[in-house]
Amino acid sequence: MILFICSLISFFITLILVPKIIRYLKSINLEVKDMNKEKTPLIPVSGGLAVFIGIFIGIMCFIFIQTFFYKVPNNLITPLLAALVSILIITAIGFIDDLLIGPEKERSVGLKQWQKPLLVLPAAIPLMVVNAGITQMSIPFTKIIFNTSFLYPLLLVPIAVVGAANMVNLLAGFNGLETGLGLVYTGMLGIYSYFNGTKIATLIAFVTFGALLAFFFFNKVPAKILPGDSLTYLLGAVIASIAILGNIEKAALIVSIPFFIEFFLKLRGKFKPQSYGYCKDGKIHSKYKKIYSIPHFFTRTGKFTEKQVVLYVVLIELFFSSLIWVI
Repeated sequence: MILFICSLISFFITLILVPKIIRYLKSINLEVKDMNKEKTPLIPVSGGLAVFIGIFIGIMCFIFIQTFFYKVPNNLITPLLAALVSILIITAIGFIDDLLIGPEKERSVGLKQWQKPLLVLPAAIPLMVVNAGITQMSIPFTKIIFNTSFLYPLLLVPIAVVGAANMVNLLAGFNGLETGLGLVYTGMLGIYSYFNGTKIATLIAFVTFGALLAFFFFNKVPAKILPGDSLTYLLGAVIASIAILGNIEKAALIVSIPFFIEFFLKLRGKFKPQSYGYCKDGKIHSKYKKIYSIPHFFTRTGKFTEKQVVLYVVLIELFFSSLIWVI
């Protein structure tokens, strides 16, 4: 019941904040062209700010209730606060990335590829210093269990945070895509962690789901606001936090399969080709002859609308996310 209330609070806070954030971003000219529209209108970017505030208030309400009414020990609250600080740091880094918009306003020029992992790395520190997670790990499809000891917080945690943030950032560029994908994997991981008895991971997943659901109303086709790196980085930190605090690393890896596929597709083009295309007669066409992104499987035919492309990519994510129950 508490989880539901906190998720609901996160939803309504985000729902109220997004229109205000839209007006603010317009006032400071933080806008980019919506490249999948024929007239490429300017749309405010960096919706992750509203989503983070929704998540923050939702989690704070949970901590307040648990502290003053249920007297929950601090050892349960500490890792939750560490995760929240990690998400805050990474959202701030994403916002800085969003501020770097090129003169043509096609997209955020952003940080260079080699700079992103280095700047995202500090976001892992809060989870590292509280020694979050369980150091015992098992090899998939075997009964072998081993203890990673200090390597888990000092090596695996930063790899997870940095990797997840940059991974989620790859599959983007369409109205509602990042949000739709986020709704699927946070929802699935939330349900999975709930049945595995990991309350903190469940809370993070469901509170994020609530905030994303509210944001989706403004981000779906045609979008009134774009997520920007502030949201994609945030979602990467959320995946990492859920995996670490919920001890469900395998499930997190499974829901991330589409992002791994996207990584290797982008690698073919040395990360230069963009996922988005151009709009002609209401259909989205790819700029490239080869496939460098999952959406290119659909846009290269020129037969699908933006809404259809987003739907099919989200369904791909839903398929892989469903595998956590059978693998």
